Amino acid sequence: MKKISDFIWPIIGLAAVIGSGYLLYKELAGISMAEIKGSFAAIPVHRFLFAALSTLVAYAALAWYDRIALLHLGVRHISWFFVSVCSFTTYALSHNIGASVFSGAVVRYRAYTAKGLSAAQVAVLVALCSFTFGLGTILLGGFVLTVLPDTLTRLNGYLPAILTDPATARILGCCLLAFVALYVAGSLLHLKPLTIRKFKLEYPRPRIMGRQLIAAPLELLGAAGIIYFALPEAGNPGFLVVLAVFLASFSAALVSNAPGGLGVFELVFVVAMPDIARPSVIAALLVFRLFYFWLPFLISVVVVLLYERNRLASALRDEPHDAAAPEPPLTAPGLDAPALERRIEKKPV
Repeated sequence: MKKISDFIWPIIGLAAVIGSGYLLYKELAGISMAEIKGSFAAIPVHRFLFAALSTLVAYAALAWYDRIALLHLGVRHISWFFVSVCSFTTYALSHNIGASVFSGAVVRYRAYTAKGLSAAQVAVLVALCSFTFGLGTILLGGFVLTVLPDTLTRLNGYLPAILTDPATARILGCCLLAFVALYVAGSLLHLKPLTIRKFKLEYPRPRIMGRQLIAAPLELLGAAGIIYFALPEAGNPGFLVVLAVFLASFSAALVSNAPGGLGVFELVFVVAMPDIARPSVIAALLVFRLFYFWLPFLISVVVVLLYERNRLASALRDEPHDAAAPEPPLTAPGLDAPALERRIEKKPV
């Protein structure tokens, strides 16, 4: 069964890429490359700059994820610069490779164990970062579904009718916001962990929780901003709608397990943006891929090579590792940290 589970998710991801690619091809039939190039060239320079700034905001917030997790662990001896570079490299690689929890865990394991953290601490860090991202998605998803409950009607025919109904969407949005409110109350009131089957929700200290509620939405707002600024002003439905469509597309891409959400993300976004000419939507998605995926990936490869070269040089000189980090509170919401630790240790680095 273990061998089957090792292959089933890559197969599902490949099937998602092929299936979404076929559907996307049908959606874009009749559009020429010249039209897409023209739409790309029509994006004003200042909007490219705003998209680049949005990328910096998104990756800065991702670095804050790691910093928040380290504060939860009581680790303060690692510099902001190291944390930022490690986080950037982790997400740049995992966004493109897919399976972000475990591919990111391997990169962090390699980096943070060199700074004195144990495998258990890295497991907690990965779990908390993953939960912080999920918390931001739930918070913003609940907000847009409550404020704009008719947004999912853009996906009629692709989602069950019950989900595209505005009344149902608003109820779902309220439930998502209620989950966030429960998390906030649990942290402030120091409630006991909430256990639902295998899911165990640990309430962190209020200072940690407060940082999570700022960092997680900030990353998603920055990522959505890349596409918003790359879209033309004519027919642009506004940032809130773009954010709602982005959340739906990004969530579908994560669930599909496709590497980098390739095809799945584009399909959902194109279908949900009927107000804008298809070539302009594709051009905006290319800008998003360029800024959020491809350029960071190229930079991260260089960073990894330089880091490994420096580690090899240090090993040859027999330089000691950094001081060991303090013992962590081995709790993290949403994921089984000991199980994640075992998977990290078994992964080849």
